[in-house]
Amino acid sequence: MPSDRRVRVSESTISELQSRLLPPLSTRRIPHSPRQGWRELSLLVVFFRTEHLRNPRITSTSMSMTNLRRRLHHGDVDGRKSEHVDISNADSLNEPLLGKSSSDSGGSEVYDPRRQDLWDDDRKKEQLHWSFLFSNLIAQWAQWLANIIVGSGSLFGRLFPFSLDNQNSNPVYLSPLQEDRLNILRSRLQIPFDGSRVEHQDALRQLWRLAYPNRDIPPLKSELWKEMGWQGNDPSTDFRGGGLISLENLIFFARNYPSSFQALLNKVQGQRADWEYPFAVAGINISFMLIQMLDLQSSVPSSKSGVRFVELLGRDENAFDHLYCVAFRLLDAQWLVKRASYMEFNEVLKSTRTQLERELVLEDVLEVKDLPSYTMLDK
Repeated sequence: MPSDRRVRVSESTISELQSRLLPPLSTRRIPHSPRQGWRELSLLVVFFRTEHLRNPRITSTSMSMTNLRRRLHHGDVDGRKSEHVDISNADSLNEPLLGKSSSDSGGSEVYDPRRQDLWDDDRKKEQLHWSFLFSNLIAQWAQWLANIIVGSGSLFGRLFPFSLDNQNSNPVYLSPLQEDRLNILRSRLQIPFDGSRVEHQDALRQLWRLAYPNRDIPPLKSELWKEMGWQGNDPSTDFRGGGLISLENLIFFARNYPSSFQALLNKVQGQRADWEYPFAVAGINISFMLIQMLDLQSSVPSSKSGVRFVELLGRDENAFDHLYCVAFRLLDAQWLVKRASYMEFNEVLKSTRTQLERELVLEDVLEVKDLPSYTMLDK
């Protein structure tokens, strides 16, 4: 019958680890490199494992045959010697993780039930101590990683823009001009499309004239509207949450960038799918996507894209309409690259939004025309 043994760690070893992992505040530093940080983390994990093994009753029967025994040799603690891990499948722990074998000390310590309470108190104190050390090392290593990210600045942001949060943590202050133009834009967002209003009917007719200048304007309910990409014979049923501004965006696109408008309307570029996206309905979805992306329904934009857009709006009162044209052209380009079909429209729209968010936060973008995707537009 194997005798009960206790795994013990010498006081000198504990002091050595404490001095390495928790130096005085005046001399505390973070790891210089990931390799050093991982080395110190590995040391602490091994010691933390030792604390779990310091049970008053550790017998050979409590060890599973499948457990891996990992031992960091005592000469490697100071980091000056090569590190290696011994792995064995022995069914009992033949030696403590850090320290000498019990056979070297000339005997073993027999468990005494009368000392159980004292041992439990000691173990609780030491576990709190090691937990404190562990949390400090994690905090130091996290600070080292944060310094690397912050120190890399905009280069890191350009290489990995998807890893950055789109929320702006700094307060936003609007100039009187920015506030006025933002309020005007928001007032446009509040107007729903109403097919019974004459001015809204005239806007639909104006869009047809710009799209098909050599054709007669059809009735407001006609199958001919499907040629423009409306889903039914009555365009007014397709606006839904897009509102009147989505129709104004299409008209602005046709007026200011007629070449790109006609190319997208008639699908003349690239190899097209058998089931293409409907042009007019896609335009409504783009308007709605931009409203969400730029956080225009909030009292003050909180996203980075929204904050940057307010800056662009201060330089150009038509910044939203120009951005709409860029977004439509970018969506069509991504549609062709992905060789998408109708059922993949939402996925392409999402990737279009992601690309716009990346371009809007670039430091050298002062107006919509500075966006890289703006170069794809033809007037």
